[in-house]
Amino acid sequence: MARKLFGTDGVRGVANCFPMTADTALKLGQALAITLEKGQKKRKKVVIGKDTRLSGYMLEYALTSGLCSMGVDVYLVGPMPTPAIAHLTKSFAADAGIVISASHNPAEDNGIKIFSSDGFKLPDDAEEEIERLVFSDKLSTEHISSAKIGKAYRIDDARGRYIEFVKNSIGNSSLKGLKAVIDCANGAAYAVADDIFSELGAEIITMNANPNGLNINEQCGALHPHIVSQAVLRHQADIGIALDGDADRVIIVDEKGEVVDGDHIMAIAAINLQKEKRLMKDTVVGTDYSNLGLEIALREHGITLLRTKVGDRYIMEEMKKNNYSLGGEQSGHIIFYEHTTTGDGLITALQVMNLMMKTGKKLSQLKQVMKPYPQVIVSVDVRDKKPIEKMPAVARKIAEIKARLKDNGRVLVRYSGTQNCCRIMVEAKDAEAVKKAVHEIAAAITKQVGK
Repeated sequence: MARKLFGTDGVRGVANCFPMTADTALKLGQALAITLEKGQKKRKKVVIGKDTRLSGYMLEYALTSGLCSMGVDVYLVGPMPTPAIAHLTKSFAADAGIVISASHNPAEDNGIKIFSSDGFKLPDDAEEEIERLVFSDKLSTEHISSAKIGKAYRIDDARGRYIEFVKNSIGNSSLKGLKAVIDCANGAAYAVADDIFSELGAEIITMNANPNGLNINEQCGALHPHIVSQAVLRHQADIGIALDGDADRVIIVDEKGEVVDGDHIMAIAAINLQKEKRLMKDTVVGTDYSNLGLEIALREHGITLLRTKVGDRYIMEEMKKNNYSLGGEQSGHIIFYEHTTTGDGLITALQVMNLMMKTGKKLSQLKQVMKPYPQVIVSVDVRDKKPIEKMPAVARKIAEIKARLKDNGRVLVRYSGTQNCCRIMVEAKDAEAVKKAVHEIAAAITKQVGK
């Protein structure tokens, strides 16, 4: 069945337009409830959290109605980071967890992500079953008597549980002496980030922690690291932490105001974990977008970079299957499997700061373990996602550029799973060759399917 709802990271779209409507959310709740019925006959419960988007209220109530109508109890925890819901689902021994968030997308978008009882994002086959049920005629509630309708509870201690969980990822080690600027992107971390770092002794300057429902990710956060970079220089801080709207990813800035992206973070963390004999099988899981510089840096330390499809859920699936310790994306989704089952920007930032404390090194020194290749990623808005192989002019252009770069670079062209755009990545030793190649491919795609 061709997918109508789920993409690479749950269901996502413009709020109040299909599929992000109250009607669809209600049906998703009902469909999820049916899949939960296949387990033991105990009363089911689902945790629901959200980011700070205005449309989150509408979708939260619709999902709650759908679940309760099928006899499922709902625990509402309010605005919380996506990784917090993964943790709380396990902490409350819930049967599933739902996050209402469009992550780094603009405020007019929203999304629905579902976690299983063990805190992992649902695999493809589970999403496909839920989607099939949404479009079926099996969502009747007639078998649920009034006495069996589910209840909804507001949970007051969820925030404290998550704060302690994150702090424990570094054993509550002191960060005293470090000054950090944290950009919360007016998103889900606004109510927890300050407490986490300040309780560990760091001096904190918090930015963009005043959400109004419409300003999430707006010229702030992980997509705009120059904002936190400027603040780091202004406040003479040791580190800048730029989260995205649901805080499952982070871009870090060193004391010089220079960006330390997910590839750099993985290089730093992997080499340290290997020294401590905690890097399982001397392997790191990345994606097709992981920089060649990361692969080279890891290889020099006898570490293998294993690449998966783009998407932190695919990284986690590979990590879970082989019990790898570390994986992530250049965009800042980093998974420390010792601690969490999904990307967590706050835990990632703590790991880096803890390493700064242990080594006594500045972040600009730590990041020298990796020298990135020039890499450019651009997005082309498209009117439809016509397969690349069915556009001969585009396919020829890509083949031509691959031949031109030979073994000194890489080309990756793929459609976004969450937005109507085509992403083009080119990397090579020659920065000018990279820019030229990206421009040529983008022009070819724009001519064929561009808006």
